[in-house]
Amino acid sequence: MSQSELNLNLHPKQGEAFLSEATEKLYGGAAGGGKSHLMRIASIIFATEIAGLQIYLFRRIKEDLVKNHVEGPKGFRELLSGWEQQGFVTIVEDEIRFWNGSKIYLCHCKDEKHRFKYQGAEIHLLLIDELTHFTETIYRYLRGRCRMVGINLPTKYRGRFPCIIGSSNPGGLGHQWVKSTFIDPLEPMEIKLMPSKEGGMKRQYIPAKVEDNPSLATDDPDYVTKLMGLGSEELVEAMLNGDWDQVEGAFFNEFSRAKHVVHPFSIPNSWTKFRSFDWGSAKPFSVGWWAVAGERFETPCGKSIPRGALVRYREYYGCVDGKPDTGLKLPSKKVAENIREKEYGDEISYGVADPAIFAKTDGPSVADNMMEKGVIWRKANNKRISKDGVQGGWDQLRDRLEGDEDTGPMIYWFSTCLDSIRLIPSIQHDSNRPEDLDTNAEDHILDETRYACMSRPFIKKTRVKNENKSGYSSSKRGGSNSWKLA
Repeated sequence: MSQSELNLNLHPKQGEAFLSEATEKLYGGAAGGGKSHLMRIASIIFATEIAGLQIYLFRRIKEDLVKNHVEGPKGFRELLSGWEQQGFVTIVEDEIRFWNGSKIYLCHCKDEKHRFKYQGAEIHLLLIDELTHFTETIYRYLRGRCRMVGINLPTKYRGRFPCIIGSSNPGGLGHQWVKSTFIDPLEPMEIKLMPSKEGGMKRQYIPAKVEDNPSLATDDPDYVTKLMGLGSEELVEAMLNGDWDQVEGAFFNEFSRAKHVVHPFSIPNSWTKFRSFDWGSAKPFSVGWWAVAGERFETPCGKSIPRGALVRYREYYGCVDGKPDTGLKLPSKKVAENIREKEYGDEISYGVADPAIFAKTDGPSVADNMMEKGVIWRKANNKRISKDGVQGGWDQLRDRLEGDEDTGPMIYWFSTCLDSIRLIPSIQHDSNRPEDLDTNAEDHILDETRYACMSRPFIKKTRVKNENKSGYSSSKRGGSNSWKLA
C-alpha cells in the first residue's frame, strides 16, 4: 500500500449499514460488532466522495472521543497519517479538514445544556457513538440540526442525506428511549419512513454481534471470554447477544414478559376490581385498573393465575406521544372524566392514590376535583422501602413478582398495558440509595403500582435453604442480584 492509500475495508454487516438507503440508522446491539470502526470509515469515505460535506461525530465525554476515535492503532490519526503527510488532510484539534472542503467535527455533549453549542450547525452526516449515553432531548435537538443546503450530491447518494448513524449497546441512561425508538417498533433491518413529528427520516435498526466483526478474532482473541466474565447474567446477555430486554442494574430484574405478561381475557365477575393513581401534570399521571383473582384461573394463553394474584387489565398513562416523561397537562377534572369513561361498566371497589393529591393550597385539592366528577380515592400507603421490620412498597411488588415456589408469580399484566411493560424492566437503582429506585427516572407507573400492592398486602412464604449447627437459618432471595436488595 502506498503512502497515500488508505485501508478503508468494511466487513459485510458494516457494509450493509454503510450502503443502506435508510437515513436514520442504529447499528449495533452486542459488544464487539465494529461500531466505532464503521463510523470512522463511513465518515472518511463520505468526506472524500462528497465535496463540502459537514460531518459531526459525537461521544458524550471528550476524553472518550479522543481515546476511541482519534488515538490508537485504528484511530483517525493512524488511518489518515498517509494523507496528512501528503497534504490531503489536516487534523487541527477537534477538526479533520479534507482537501475538497469536507470536514469532520469531533464533538462531545455531556449535559443537555451543552446541546445549544450546536444551535447554528448545519449537519449533513450526524454520527453518535454510544447513543444510549445521551438523553433523548440531546438526540432530538441534534437531529433537528440535520439539514443540507447547496451540496451537490453524487447520483448514488441522492436521497441518502442528510443522514444519521448511531451506535450502541443495551444499557445506559438512554436505554429506554433508544429501545422504544429503534428496537420495539421495527423489525431488524426494516426501513420505515417516520412521520414529521418523529423527524420524517427513514429509520432502521441494524443488529450486529461479535461474529459480524471477524477482525476481533485477530485484534483481541480473548474478547468473548472477557464478556462472559462480566459477572452479571443480564449484562452478559446484553453485551454478548445484544438483548435489549436485559438491563444491567435493573431495579426489578425479576420482571419477565414470559412470566408476567398475559393475553387479555374476560375478567370473572366475582373478582374484586380496584384502581391506583399517581398524579402528574407537567410529568405524566398514571392510572392502573386491577383485578384480584378470586380463585386459580387458567388463561387462554396457558398461564395459571393463582388465587389472590393481581392482574393489571387496563392502564391510562398521561404521557405525550413520542416524548417520554412529558405530561399531558390535563386538568384533574378532565382526567377524572376520562377515567369514568374508560371504566364504564366496571364495578370498582376502591381507588388508592398518592397522598399528595389530598393537599389543599389555594383551593380544592386534586382529590376534591376528581371526587366532584365521581372518581373517589383514598390515601395510599406511600411507604417506599422496608424499615423497622415493616415492608415497603418495592418489596411488596418484588415479592409478588417472585411469588411462591408452589404458586408462581402473584402479579400479572395484560399485554395491552404497553407503558408498564416498557418501563418496569428499565428502571434502575438509585446510585446513592441502592435499596430505592432512581427517582429521576420515569417512575410514575412504578409508584402507582406500588400503591396497588400496598393496598393488598402479600405475605410471601419462605423456605429454609440452609441450617447450621448453631441454629442459624438463611434463605436465598433475589438470585445473583440479591446484594442489591434492601
